[in-house]
Amino acid sequence: MQHSRHSKPSRCPHQPPCPTPDRPDREAARTIAWHPEQGWSLLCNGVVLFDDNGQLLPDGRTVPPHHAPRHRVPAAA
Repeated sequence: MQHSRHSKPSRCPHQPPCPTPDRPDREAARTIAWHPEQGWSLLCNGVVLFDDNGQLLPDGRTVPPHHAPRHRVPAAA
């Protein structure tokens, strides 16, 4: 699944599908890459979620931290 600033994320293969990055529940998407040593995770919907719960959306917008950090683990394939 490749993403660029100008492309849309690939269609979610999960059932039920992960929430899209424009939805308020976007953090509920499955984790597809987890880098705790660097403090971030990539979600299936293309959102980069940081350990402080700040977010980088696929279109380049940012969302500041907004609640207590959660521990995320990668989803089983």
